[in-house]
Parts: sequence; structure tokens; C-alpha cells
Amino acid sequence: MTTPPSAPPADLGMKRAVSRWEIVGFSINDVIGSGVYLLPAAAAANLGSASVGAIVLAGLGVFLLVLCFAEAASYFDRPGSAYVYTREAFGDLVGFEVGWMTWLARVSSVASLSAGFARALAYLLPQVNDGVGRGLAIALPLLLLTAINVVGVKSGARTAVFLAITKTVPLLLFIGVGLFAMSWEQATSVVPKADGSLGAAVLLLLFAYAGFENTAAPAGEFKNPKRDVPFALVVQIGVVTFIYTAVQWVALGTLPGVVVAKTPLADAAARFLGGWGGLLMTVGAVLSILGTNSNTVLAGPRYLYALARDGFGPAPLASLHPRFRTPTVAILTQTAIALPLAFSGSFEVLATLSVVARLATYFGTAMAIPVLRRKLPQQPGAFRIPGGPVVPIAAASLCVVFALSAQPRNLIAGAIALVVGGALYALRSPARTAAPE
Repeated sequence: MTTPPSAPPADLGMKRAVSRWEIVGFSINDVIGSGVYLLPAAAAANLGSASVGAIVLAGLGVFLLVLCFAEAASYFDRPGSAYVYTREAFGDLVGFEVGWMTWLARVSSVASLSAGFARALAYLLPQVNDGVGRGLAIALPLLLLTAINVVGVKSGARTAVFLAITKTVPLLLFIGVGLFAMSWEQATSVVPKADGSLGAAVLLLLFAYAGFENTAAPAGEFKNPKRDVPFALVVQIGVVTFIYTAVQWVALGTLPGVVVAKTPLADAAARFLGGWGGLLMTVGAVLSILGTNSNTVLAGPRYLYALARDGFGPAPLASLHPRFRTPTVAILTQTAIALPLAFSGSFEVLATLSVVARLATYFGTAMAIPVLRRKLPQQPGAFRIPGGPVVPIAAASLCVVFALSAQPRNLIAGAIALVVGGALYALRSPARTAAPE
């Protein structure tokens, strides 16, 4: 994919240090999480052998959303992703609500991933199952990731790329060996559970591909975000769709009883690779959680920074470290909120917002594309989706389908969060734009 030459990035006072392929790694790292290690069982339980085709169709559907984010990202070189896109298109209130909801999903994600890392690590080290061991397994990785991202976006991006590689290699090995060990008859004869839900399957597949929306959150620190973010998004959806489809196919064809397996990839790998294969996939799952959390620790504070920069939060959140040029206060604030949530388990309440938060992000960005085309028609370097309004309308319609599949408690939690966001918006300070420091 090519785009016209883009204008030099605006000087926001941040260090533009992240290259194109680092952005690709960052994007893949955010999407491929621990869910892929559980996806085969959950998808098979709802759809049986049809789950392979459903994963491909879901990838094509999410590709419509990815295209919308790719075009929107090509207009801007500042942090904030969907918050920036929707604010430019629809004004402060809509932009703030999208930014607020997106950040709520990020902070609950940090908490849940930190707790999930401790739980997954307990499979390898029983000492971290409870007590002080569990506390250290939650706190130390999160504090380390926080420190890495305070020191600089380059170190954070390189950490994300390293973790993306460590989580992807076990999956590629699983695919490469499993294709020769699988039974084609077994792969095509798996039937779903009697209580399988089509609505649950729809949301399951959506969230398997979720995370791409955060790729442009640190755009203010990318070398050429208008060109490189669209490229990274398109590469990412292709890579992820291939891996998800192949993993599902191999799991169905190598693991009888995949529908009820609690650790389907580890169980399947143990069958055709031996005990070390199961251990490798368990380690891969642990690293996947850590990798996704690494991205969230990097991306989440950029939403806080962007909101505060525009007057929707305390001014210190919009400040940059004098040496590292990272939004240090925003990074530390997010960790300070997420850490006690991870210890308490109350993040699960916030996690119910994730469905509505993501759908608000997706729907808002899709609807923003026609408006941005009218407002910013001459943007240099803008990637234009072919087909006029067809793709944005189809992407927005897809969001409606996803919303209809959500549980009432998700929609209620989202509605409450939107009301709270409206109240916070009413209390906002006068808009400001931080000058480069």
C-alpha cells in the first residue's frame, strides 16, 4: 500500500522516534493477546467446524473498520487516535466522550491484564497463585513496563516489538508442525455445544481482532504517522487473520474435545509436540498477556495526554518529561489507578464497559470519515478508501450488528459511563493547546 508524500509532522515537543516496522510490531502486539490461546475452544463451542470460516469472515469485516482507521490516521500526526478523529469531525462533546470511554477501557485493561498475568504465571510458578507472590506478580511487571515507557517511547516500542515476536513464534511453530499432524476429518467434523450462542460468537470474534484502534494513540511520537500508521494497520489485519485462521484449523484437527478444552493450544501442542510443546504454548500465553499489557501501558496515557492538552483534564497530564519527552504524569497516573484495581479485582466492573467503549470508538471513526473528507479535502499523504462512502457505511452498520449482540449489562454500563463523561465534560476547563516544551 502506498500513499502520497506527507507533510512534515507537527512539532509537539515529543520525540518522533518510532519507525514504520516498529509501528507494525506495536499494532500486531496489541491485537494478538492471550485470547488466541483460548479462541479455538470458545469459537468451536459456538460454531463448531464453521468457526474457521467465521474467523476469516470476521477478519474481512474488521478490515472495513481497519480501513476507516487507516484513512482517519492519514489526516493527523498527533496523539489520541479516535478521540482526535471524532473531535475534528463532530466537535468537542463527541470527541471527549469517545476519548473518555476509550481511556476507561484502557485502564481496566491494564488492571485485568496485570491480574491475568499473575494467574497465567501460576501455571508455571505455583508460588504466585496467592498472597505475596501474587502481589509481586501483579505489581512488578506493571511497574517495569511503566518505567520502560517513562524512559522513552522508543524503549516502549522496542519492548512491544520484542514481545510481539516472542508471542508470535510459538503460534507459528504450532501452525507449522500442526498442519502435518492434523486430521482433516477431525477438523471438519467438530460440532458446536448445544448451548452455543451466535450472539456470543459474534462478540467473541470481534474482540479477538480488537486493539488495532490504539495503533495511532502515540502518533505524536511516530516518525511519519500519516504514512506509516495506515501501512501498519493493513499489514496487521492480514497477519492476524492468517494466524487466527491457521491456529483454529490446526486446533480443530489435532485436539478431539477441543470444544470443552480449558487450554486448547497447550493441550493440542502436547499431543503432537510432546510435553515441551504444551509448556511452550503456556509460556506463549503468559508472554501474550505481558505483550498486550506493554502496549496498553504505552497507548493508554496518550489518550489522557491528548484530552488534557485540549483542556479536558488537569494541566499536568498534558506535560512532557523535560529529558525523555514522554507524558510521564499521564503514564504514572494510569498505573496508579490500574494497580489497586488489579489487586482488588474491581476492574471487572469497568471491564463491562469495554464492549460499548470499543463500539463507540469504531462507530465514531467510521462515521467521521465522510465528514473528515469534506473538512480536510487537501490533506497531503491522506490514504483514501476506494468506493466513496460504501466502506464507512458498511463499517458503521457492522458496529450496529455488534451492539445488538451485546449483553444488556454491557450496554447499561456503557450508558452510565457516557452520562458520567457528559458530567465531566460540563466541568471542563477552557480549551488549551499545549505549546512544545
